Amino acid sequence: MACKLEIEPTGDMVDVQEGQTLLDAALRQGVYLPHACNHGLCGTCKVEVLEGEVDLGDASPFALMESERDDGFCLACTATADEDVVIEAEIDVDIDARSIPIKDIMGTVIKREMLTPRILGLWIELDEEIDFQAGQYINYHVPGFDEPRAFSLANQPSTGKVIELNIGIIPDGEATPWIHNNVKVGDRRKITGPFGRFFVKRSAQKPMIFFAGGSGLSSPKSMILDELENGCTQDITLFHGARNEEELYYADMFRDLESKHKNFRYIPVLSDNKNENWTGEIGFTNDVAKKIYDNQFTGHKAYLCGPPMMSDACITALMQGRLFEKDIHTEKFFSRADLYKEEIKSPLFKSI
Repeated sequence: MACKLEIEPTGDMVDVQEGQTLLDAALRQGVYLPHACNHGLCGTCKVEVLEGEVDLGDASPFALMESERDDGFCLACTATADEDVVIEAEIDVDIDARSIPIKDIMGTVIKREMLTPRILGLWIELDEEIDFQAGQYINYHVPGFDEPRAFSLANQPSTGKVIELNIGIIPDGEATPWIHNNVKVGDRRKITGPFGRFFVKRSAQKPMIFFAGGSGLSSPKSMILDELENGCTQDITLFHGARNEEELYYADMFRDLESKHKNFRYIPVLSDNKNENWTGEIGFTNDVAKKIYDNQFTGHKAYLCGPPMMSDACITALMQGRLFEKDIHTEKFFSRADLYKEEIKSPLFKSI
């Protein structure tokens, strides 16, 4: 039997089906609640129950401490309800966010290509188009695994039914080695989405700096292609960090974009270069950015997507260069093993 969920302070009303989590119910009806891991591990979706009772579900004791449970808090991604409930959530109004209900869509793998020795490109033709904002991600359902895996959409929204995923392999992981070794053209797969609030803040009308590491290039690629395609006139700079040229992918495409768009600049950075003929930047993206911008980032919007260590180093550099929290937007990505570590922190900026 369905019950009602009221979300304060927005006043949104959501129907919750039996056994459905509060977060899933809200997102499927186009109502945003803060979230990240979606599996009760990070605490980003923590809300206070003001009226009614919920089943806390499989919430991690580190993400939802015993004292918080006693005080009436729950994780929206694990909590279910059998009666009408009122919750209070910390929801920041984002005028650039569109209200897009998430949904499940089936699709067929039409292409696979190793973009680097460690990153697999998958192209999936969906049975219907997915509406999303460039920079968002989907959940990819892996056969034989209970939990789906989150991957950013590397294509821009204008590509119709065909989506692109860039999947980096985690050698000691479970799902990514399986995907690399087993997914083939013709396979049918289910995806769910879109998720996330990592997208260009167009209302700001500020020049943009993108930092990407490894397969974290997916979101910036989607966002940059979408901006240029839609006639963006703001300056856009992309710092793409990789260990060596072999792991630097889509370089030719970005160089071509640079030659065609005077407002776009592409700066690849190699941290472990062994090629004497390399004429580009060497080191780490945060240090190279400080050099190129003379340690002055005021007046920009920064978008970061990559491993936590890279993101943290870039955030430090940006803030030292007088760019403040409201202008730094980050999407860290973690392996499943990372999420189960006790010390993991929410990927939302306020908890870094």
